[in-house]
Amino acid sequence: MADVFRTTRRVEFRETDAAGIAHFTSFFAYMEEAEHALLRQLGTSVVALTEQGKISWPRVSASCDYTSPVRFEDDLNIEVRVDHLGKKSVTYAFWFFHQRNEVAKGQLTSVCCHLPPEKAMQAIDIPPTLVAGLSSFQVHKDAPPTG
Repeated sequence: MADVFRTTRRVEFRETDAAGIAHFTSFFAYMEEAEHALLRQLGTSVVALTEQGKISWPRVSASCDYTSPVRFEDDLNIEVRVDHLGKKSVTYAFWFFHQRNEVAKGQLTSVCCHLPPEKAMQAIDIPPTLVAGLSSFQVHKDAPPTG
C-alpha cells in the first residue's frame, strides 16, 4: 500500500473573505505548501541543486473543488498522494479535512525543469532518486482518502 503524506495548517485571518470563510484561492496556496513539505520530506525542495544543475517545479495545471466552508482558525488536515508520475511531471491529489470531514479536494501538476543561468527553463526527466521517493506516495486514482 502506498504512503500518504499528511500535514496540518490553520486557516489564517488574511486567507478569509468578508464572511470569515477561507477564500477559494487560499486552497491553491495550501496545495503548494503541502507539495513543498512533501518535497522537503523527500530531501529536496521546490528549487534545488542537483547533478543536472538547478531545478524547479513550475505548475502547469491546478484545480480545486469545495465541499464545505472552513473559517478563520479552523485546523485543516491535508492528505497528499501522487496521482500520476510521468517521466517529467507529477500530478498530486490533495484532500482537505476539518474535524474529519472532507471540505475540499484538489489537484496540482508540476513539471521538473532545469533552470540554466540566463536561459529559458527546459523540462527534464525527474531525477531517479526523486522518482523513487515520489513513487512511494503513488496510489490508484480511485483510492479513497483516509481522513
